[in-house]
Amino acid sequence: MNAIEYFKLAFIALRAYKVRSFLTMLGIIIGTSAVILLVALGAGLEKYITQQIEGLGSNLLFIFPGSQSGGRGPGGATVNRLLFKDADYLRLRLTNIKGVSAVITKSGSLKYNAKEVKGSTVYGVDEWYSTVSTVKISQGRFISSDEFRSGRRVVVLGPSAASKLSNNIIGKDILLSNRRYTVIGITQKKGAVFGVDQDNSIYLPIDLMAKQYGIQNINSIYVAALKPEDVTQLKKRAKELMMRRLSEDDFTVASQEETLSTIQGILGVLSVALGGIAAISLLVGGIGIMNIMLVSVTERTKEIGLRKAIGAPPNAILWQFLIEAVVLSIVGGIIGIAIGYLGAGLIGYFITTVVPPWAVILAFGFSVFVGVIFGVTPAVRASRLDPIVALRYE
Repeated sequence: MNAIEYFKLAFIALRAYKVRSFLTMLGIIIGTSAVILLVALGAGLEKYITQQIEGLGSNLLFIFPGSQSGGRGPGGATVNRLLFKDADYLRLRLTNIKGVSAVITKSGSLKYNAKEVKGSTVYGVDEWYSTVSTVKISQGRFISSDEFRSGRRVVVLGPSAASKLSNNIIGKDILLSNRRYTVIGITQKKGAVFGVDQDNSIYLPIDLMAKQYGIQNINSIYVAALKPEDVTQLKKRAKELMMRRLSEDDFTVASQEETLSTIQGILGVLSVALGGIAAISLLVGGIGIMNIMLVSVTERTKEIGLRKAIGAPPNAILWQFLIEAVVLSIVGGIIGIAIGYLGAGLIGYFITTVVPPWAVILAFGFSVFVGVIFGVTPAVRASRLDPIVALRYE
């Protein structure tokens, strides 16, 4: 008997027990689709963040509190020692730059008439922010230099925050944490990542924000070089200048490429970890295949005895049941891949998802592997049945 005949027999046997076959495949279907979906979410997050960082430009440096190698305060928390004057100092001392901008962030709430938006991300920015960043305006305008210097209470809203307050919010006065501001612009839409709305944001002059919230330390400093090739030298010079006031453990100077590489490494491990967690369900599906196939061997004892009685060798019985288990895994894997792709496509309407080819190959290959491994025990048991005992089985 050749391989084609074994596969024909497997399909005939599985078709005869449709419900049992489907329930056996269910674990493989769920496991395969879960692997693809979770990896697609992780890869989508990596793609989104990569695009956001690349969108900032290859000529950008970031200065953050704390050191990548340590720099921890009591209890293991990072101590923020960055001050407003650090950004001013770098702006005066650095050459070949487009600008230096200080940024502070905080969570706040918005009110307009009877409507309220909570959990907005408030960005305190200075007049150089629009020069070093890629913030884009869809309606109205960004904060002007005169408004920064005069201390006028103006804000620019993200599209989500704006739409929740009013369809025509530009020019209206709103309350930001119970302080009145005038809306002068709305930024372009960025979307959401894993349910976190990137457009529920607020931009206002950094001096006003610091005064309103009693903030003394900044969260980051953006330094933009004139040309991408100047970044390496600029990073070295910025670090030297910061070291005049702070220790090496108090801050980190990172380029866009370094930040991107670090994040990609972390998210790459996350994607693999999510896929590995989902793969556990494939193992559970494999155990289900083994259990059902063992039951099938018991139910088909007479059939096995009859085949042996007319001359079927043990290897033929072994291959028949092993191929049945493999077919269940292959069909379940294909259905699981289709469901995984469909699910990733539907989720992609709300957040970024990417299905890497390696995830499909891994999920399908693992499902087949599971079928082989967990199909061996029932197949061996069937091949070892005594034909006389099998024919007498009731």
